[in-house]
Formats: sequence, structure tokens, C-alpha cells
Amino acid sequence: MTPAGAGRTEEGPDHRIPVALSSASVYPLAVHDAFAVAQDLGYDGVEVMVTNNHDSQNPDALKTLRERYQQPIVAVHAPTLLLTQQVWGKAWNKIMMSAAMAAELEASTVVVHPPFRWQSGYAENFASGIREVMEDFGVTIAVENMYPWKVRGREAKAYLPHWDPRPFDYEYITWDFSHAASAGVDSLEEIRLIGDRLRHVHLTDGFGGSWDDHLVPGHGQQRCAESLQHLAETGWDGVVVAEVSTRKAKGAGEREELLGETLDFARRHLGHSNIELSDN
Repeated sequence: MTPAGAGRTEEGPDHRIPVALSSASVYPLAVHDAFAVAQDLGYDGVEVMVTNNHDSQNPDALKTLRERYQQPIVAVHAPTLLLTQQVWGKAWNKIMMSAAMAAELEASTVVVHPPFRWQSGYAENFASGIREVMEDFGVTIAVENMYPWKVRGREAKAYLPHWDPRPFDYEYITWDFSHAASAGVDSLEEIRLIGDRLRHVHLTDGFGGSWDDHLVPGHGQQRCAESLQHLAETGWDGVVVAEVSTRKAKGAGEREELLGETLDFARRHLGHSNIELSDN
């Protein structure tokens, strides 16, 4: 199956790549706040991270937020994190419920993490299983790049088959710049190698090492600007989603400043010359 909008577009380099906001970017605030901030700053939509927050799990509540703030929901991030192990039960149920909610919300993409090592039965059938779910619900499932875990300076095998989705039989990939920094890989080179399998981008930055920074792009060591320019020049038909950490922000003003800077960075390097940048 090749979902509509996947891969490259025939519209060429002038195609306008949308820039959306992940609800993870306002954590520990609720998904409601993500929609409000996205509207205030002029983002093109919202990616909903499914968490313990009730509204993030409720398609009716999300439809209300979508209409109230006039922000389309571009993606659903399945609750496949360690912190969301108790959300929606077993692993395959998380994937299916995320896909069902994405289809109901007209969100074309579901973001998932690779399976953890201890999820052996789930991991062994992961690639074929997500293809079946894509067929059943008519959405794209894009597996996100992660990074090696280290214990006392040595790598611990946390993901099965691996934290890097590129060498495996996944049709679509989500690329996260902060995870790339933690893994010690160059995003620009990897994005070029992924090619048409790249469906979704989490725009952020990092310095590397064991810490997953999720910095504002341009504040770390990844070639974020060049990567966005490459996507624009090649007519990439996906969505760039700001996923930066604002947990240390001193109030709403600083949070919006960080997210406004991220939006401006994205639009500038994607070549949105005709788009009015935010005041932040």
C-alpha cells in the first residue's frame, strides 16, 4: 500500500511542506495547551502524543480541539514509550487503537517506536504486523529512529531488532534529530539514504551522548538547516513536526518564544518565503 501523500510530490521544489507542533513540546501541560499554542504561533497543525492525559486518548475531545483552534491533526504518536506502558494495554492494542483514532481524526500518519527487547512476541512480527494495520485502517505507520541505551558506559540492547529502523523492512520512517544526536549519526546523510521511505520528521536538535536533549533546532550539533533545505529541494511530501523540550521554560512567554523560534527556523529553511513568520 502507498498512502496518499507519501514519498515525493510532482509539485516540485515549490511544494510547501507543513510545519506542525507536537503536543510533547508543551509537556507537562495538556494536549489542550498544544492546540492553543499552535494556533497562537501560526503552526499548520498538531501531532497528538497519546499519554495518560484523557483528552489525548479521546477522539471526540480531539475533534473539539481541532475545530475550536482550527488546527488539523496531522499525526498520532502511539503510546509506545516507557512512560506510557499502562496506556491502552498490550503492544498491538496500542498500535491498532492509535491507527483507528488517526483514521477517525483524518490524520494520515501514526508514529511508533521500535519494540523493546522484552516485547519478544510483538517484536518478531512487528514489520509484517504494522503493514497489516496500515492496510486495515488506511493510515501510514512510520517507525521512529531511536538511540542506544548505555549502562555504566556500555551499550545495553533495549530495542529489538535495533534502535535504528533504516536497515529493516519498514515501509515508512520518522526521523528525529535529537535521537540522531544521541546515536551519534548525521541526520542529513541518513535522510538522504532513507529516501522515499522518509514519511515524517521530528524537528529538534541535540549535542549527543546519552542524554536526549530535544533542543530548539540550531542549538545543537545536527545539520538541521541543511536537512530541511534538502527536503524542500527534493519536493518531499511529508510533515515537519516541532518536538522540542520546553519543560524548563519559565512560564508561557518563554515556552512560546522557544516554539516560535522553532517554527521560524523550520519555515526559513524550508523556503517558506511567502509565509509571515511569528513575532517570536
